[in-house]
Amino acid sequence: MKRTLIGLMAGIGWISGHASAQSVQLYGIVDTGIEYVSHANKLGDSVVRMPAITGSTPSRWGLRGSEPIGNGYSLRFNLENSFNLRAGDLNQGGRLFGRQAWVGISGPTGSWFLGRQNTATLYTVLDNDVMGPAIYGIGSVDAYIPNARSDNAIGYVGTYRYVTIGATYSFGRDAVGGNTPGQGLCAGSVPGAPTQCRQWTAMIKYDGPTFGGGLSYDEQRGGTGAAANFFDGVPPVPMTSATDIDSRLLVAGHVMFGKVKVEGGWLHRNTENQSAEPDIRSDIFFGGLSYQVTPAMIAEAEIIRVINQQHDSRATLSTVRGIYLLSKRTALYAQVGYLWNSAQAAYTISAGGGGTTPRRGTNQLGAMAGVRQHF
Repeated sequence: MKRTLIGLMAGIGWISGHASAQSVQLYGIVDTGIEYVSHANKLGDSVVRMPAITGSTPSRWGLRGSEPIGNGYSLRFNLENSFNLRAGDLNQGGRLFGRQAWVGISGPTGSWFLGRQNTATLYTVLDNDVMGPAIYGIGSVDAYIPNARSDNAIGYVGTYRYVTIGATYSFGRDAVGGNTPGQGLCAGSVPGAPTQCRQWTAMIKYDGPTFGGGLSYDEQRGGTGAAANFFDGVPPVPMTSATDIDSRLLVAGHVMFGKVKVEGGWLHRNTENQSAEPDIRSDIFFGGLSYQVTPAMIAEAEIIRVINQQHDSRATLSTVRGIYLLSKRTALYAQVGYLWNSAQAAYTISAGGGGTTPRRGTNQLGAMAGVRQHF
């Protein structure tokens, strides 16, 4: 018995010593509210609802951790779940960890990741878009941007003083479906078809004390079940060949003037489809500012313009948001947006889970008030 107790105590000591070297954190955001959208269907009816996906930021919870393994290197992991607070169901096609699910190694030369992860497009836009993934923002005219992630991916990010470089390579960007509305399924990793559903992205960013900016390129190859959706009311274009290409070039930047942050950019999208003529191109221009009115109050505004010449569709979205910080972790917010559609366009103002597409040429008003809590 004495030997057994000594052995048990030694085992507990070994486990405690190793566990203390590893850091694991539970974190998350819960965010929702009540939304009003005018002309939310082809009959012109309005809707009042609790949106499915996003308010100011999508709700999530996650686990991240790291463990030193010597010579300045650490083993890291991140598992991040996204859920619908309205109904408690999962987003990103029902994935358990749809936002991120990767393991990697970080050290003096940068970080390498394996698994589902953010693309260079998302890294580039994060610090250069005022509204980010808010319910009225760039996701209203291109739903891929706030959902820019890849399955089956290898990624690298390295920061050298103020400059960050990064890249991802995916063997099959969407193994489950639900990455982006209307984009279909593209699992990839098909024997004899090495480029089917392949995706690669690359970026370079500069983030200084008072200004910064970035450049990224994102290329998706077609495959069985894939499609390209331009979110303007035109049905998605099938992208079923491995030679089909859907690419995005993003240039964005920001500058600080005291308590004011000005941000903006240009996103050019181009599809090269073997069965569809002509190729489809679109351009999104966005600019906005954020002002720290008081330590507890933030005011933000943004204008977004999208042009698709092949579809003869154009839209302008203007939006303002106020955030009141009740504490470091809890905030109340209100956002109002107005969307002008051209005669052939049917963009929808709300990125809150679909179901609010208007009749072509119809403008929309959106308004939402909500609460956000970090933990």
